[in-house]
Amino acid sequence: MTLENLGIGDAAIIAVLGYAVVFFGLVLLMTVVIIMGKIFISLDQKKAQAPAAPAAAPAAAAKPLAPGAAGELKLHDVEPKTAAMLMAIVADKMGKPLNELRFKSITEVK
Repeated sequence: MTLENLGIGDAAIIAVLGYAVVFFGLVLLMTVVIIMGKIFISLDQKKAQAPAAPAAAPAAAAKPLAPGAAGELKLHDVEPKTAAMLMAIVADKMGKPLNELRFKSITEVK
C-alpha cells in the first residue's frame, strides 16, 4: 500500500492508531509520575515518624561574637529596611553572625 492508494478508511485507521499510541504513552507517563509521587510521600512520612536525633550543643555559644559595628554603610537607591533584610539573608546563608560581616555599600541593580 502506498500513499497514493491510501483511502479515507485506511487513513482514519492509521490516524486513530497514532492517537492511541500517543494517548497510551501519556497514560503510562502519568502512571509513572503518580507512582513516584506516592513513593516520595511515603519516604517523607517515614522521615517525619522517625525519632529526631538529640540536638547538638549550639556552636555559636562556644565562639565569641565580634563586638560593635563594622563601619559606615552607603545605600544607593535602596531603602534601609530592604538593606537590613538583605544583610540578614546574606548572614544567614553564610552561617555567620551579622556583626562579623562588613557591608560597605548596597546598590539596587536595575
